[in-house]
Amino acid sequence: MKIKIVSLFLLCYSQIIYSQSFNGFALYNAQGSNTTYLIDENENISHTWNLNTECNYTVALKKNGNLVRGTKNNGNTLSGAADAGRVQEIAPDGSIVWDFVYSDSEHLSHHDLTLVGDNVLITAWEVKSAAEVTAAGYSTNSEKWPTHFIELEDDGNGGANIVWEWHIWDHMCQDIDPNGINYTANISDHPELIDVNMIQAQGGPGGGGGDWFHVNGVDYNEELDQIVFSSRFASEIYIIDHSTTTAEAASHSGGNSGMGGDIMYRWGNPSNYGISGTQVIPNAVHDARWITNDGRPNGGFLQIFNNSGVSNNVSAIDGIETPWDSISNSYLRNPGQAFEPISYTTRYQCAYSASGQSSSDRMSNGNIYVNASSGQGGSGVMYEVDMSGNIIWGPYQAATQKGFRYECDYPGIIALEPFINSSTSSCFSSVNIDEINSNFSVIVDHNNSSINVSSEQTSFLSADILVYNMLGQEIYNEKITSIGGVFYNDIDLRMIKQGIYIVKLFNNNKQLFSEKIAF
Repeated sequence: MKIKIVSLFLLCYSQIIYSQSFNGFALYNAQGSNTTYLIDENENISHTWNLNTECNYTVALKKNGNLVRGTKNNGNTLSGAADAGRVQEIAPDGSIVWDFVYSDSEHLSHHDLTLVGDNVLITAWEVKSAAEVTAAGYSTNSEKWPTHFIELEDDGNGGANIVWEWHIWDHMCQDIDPNGINYTANISDHPELIDVNMIQAQGGPGGGGGDWFHVNGVDYNEELDQIVFSSRFASEIYIIDHSTTTAEAASHSGGNSGMGGDIMYRWGNPSNYGISGTQVIPNAVHDARWITNDGRPNGGFLQIFNNSGVSNNVSAIDGIETPWDSISNSYLRNPGQAFEPISYTTRYQCAYSASGQSSSDRMSNGNIYVNASSGQGGSGVMYEVDMSGNIIWGPYQAATQKGFRYECDYPGIIALEPFINSSTSSCFSSVNIDEINSNFSVIVDHNNSSINVSSEQTSFLSADILVYNMLGQEIYNEKITSIGGVFYNDIDLRMIKQGIYIVKLFNNNKQLFSEKIAF
């Protein structure tokens, strides 16, 4: 099957009209609530997932329209900040697709999760006895709860299997006991390892500050096959290689980096690995993530919620252009010096701040979405600012630890269309095309398996053509551009199965047209 797009159009002024619009939805779960909300750009509730357990920290929307959430498990043996013990995938109608409990006397899931393709990666504690901690060279005889990650795959029977894991405990070093394990005479010689003594007792479970790293955020980069995570008490963020096997992840070799599960890159507090340099994260940090690298401003940068980035009471959203070298599959660093950059590459000073939790994202039009959490005296609002720092959406009182933005063309939003109240959202309408250009026309020729889009408007900027299956999975995406005249484009879909598909056209993230086709 081929879809032919014949274009003579686009709306020159649509970029001006819509560049500041909040086009899409925000997903959040209020702190302590059993209900997850999806709201549109007009702050109207479009969909809810009403469940019988409390969300522990964060939620995510999969590309198939299902919700993933960490939740508090009844009867946990262990407990602590943002403790969970359970993770679920939930269909739009609220039915449980799969349910996985990770809670016993030695392990407990906590805080964050991220999607790895169709899988789910979660953060968890594991208990290390005082004897184990002492043997590892820690200067105080106390039990510790280091974080590890497990990746879950739907087992098809209502549960999940662990298919990959990484443990921070496998990548420690110490300079206290020359006869002990993981000894190094100079911590600065091994920035790829974590100094077990770099953080002394903090708050948290386990006695004596058991959660002494307090890993609170995790994100996955599919293009690089890497994971980034943030540590509140270390005031630092870290990148590790996900391309390893579980055995390699426990070692110091293997994977695309050749480093196994060792730290590929770290940033925010060089003193943690014995190097002098500016501490750019003065206190807590949350929600380390990559900005989507699809042509949007600062695509490929890391972005963090730097809770005390400006001052004790003023947070910042910091962008970090990492020294990634695709040829060597490594982050470049001059010997004896800290990982660059020496300071943030971009900074937005938050209008609403928070001392804990929180999240942010960079939208396709360059806007910054901010969720300043309500915990620990935070503002408890979601809002969006344009590239000049003007608030153009919100502040919306969400009182959530972590909220997220999903734009109109996200496959999960497409898949949710039949289940949500879309009457007040611009995502699922043609945006009054007739009022904008009365000569705009769309003809679907099913006999020739083609779609012809045309207009007498001769000025043409650009459009995104996307094709989705009925699960909301994107099977085609191309940007078409022209200075003027006719643009021809053939989309060859002969290899896909017969069925119903949705063709959508967007300009500057504003939907211009949506049509279901069958062949």
